[in-house]
Amino acid sequence: MSDRIVSISGAPYDGHPVPAMLASMAACGATHIEPAYIVGYTEAFDESAFAPAQAQQWRRWLADSGMACHAMSSHIDLGRDDAVEVFLGRMDFARALGAEVINTNAAARKLKKRFFSNIEVLARHAEAIGLKIGLENPGDGSDNLLNTANDGPGLLADIGHSMVGLNYDAGNTISHRPGVTPADDALSAMPHCLHTHIKDVRSDANGYFFTPLGQGQIDCARILRAVAQTQLNLSIEIPMRLHRQPNAQPSRAPYRVPLEDIEAVLRPALAFVNEHLGAPEMARA
Repeated sequence: MSDRIVSISGAPYDGHPVPAMLASMAACGATHIEPAYIVGYTEAFDESAFAPAQAQQWRRWLADSGMACHAMSSHIDLGRDDAVEVFLGRMDFARALGAEVINTNAAARKLKKRFFSNIEVLARHAEAIGLKIGLENPGDGSDNLLNTANDGPGLLADIGHSMVGLNYDAGNTISHRPGVTPADDALSAMPHCLHTHIKDVRSDANGYFFTPLGQGQIDCARILRAVAQTQLNLSIEIPMRLHRQPNAQPSRAPYRVPLEDIEAVLRPALAFVNEHLGAPEMARA
């Protein structure tokens, strides 16, 4: 579909000022950003980051750069006691930026009861403001309500709201459940997705390392060929300042990645995505 939105996650730009990030993305040929507010992935922030004045500033930055926002990542455990209060503010912020999707985690399995109470309130607000909630599979090896694609249908059926779906990320599967084939799981999850992330990862004895698309073990090309048969929008998420330790916990480098190094990865990533979106996955016998 020619009007498919391919966003670039803000994750690789961790540590860079927003205007510089947006200008760099635009120079790479991107049209949309997925702002990334993910504890452990990015610089520290608090809820003041989501104040109305900050949303207004973001709108000015977006307008100045010619970029737009379709999705935002803002991961918390929605089973937390304060999840409704915290996430409502983040939802309103995302919508103020123009986002139509906000991506987050579901919840630790032990917080299941509170999660279902919270998601009922959040889904009603999502409907009221026109913002879908994408539940993303984590990568840290914990026990979540959404560990693999197999958990998706039952979870979404129990939630029972059209504004809640999956934002599946096969690049998380490799560290979260190493015994599961990421591309197979991604294709299983796809019918339940309202958005998806694409990133590549290689693993070795030292942990999990994010690579340029097509150079890791995820089989991103196969996933993208399957996405090409859907109406899904997607984001390229390459957290270049980060790797995961052998126990799957994230570890950030003490320095930000130079803009020229980020652009050297993102330009071919956009080309890779566009190439494979133009080659639909053939039906398999």
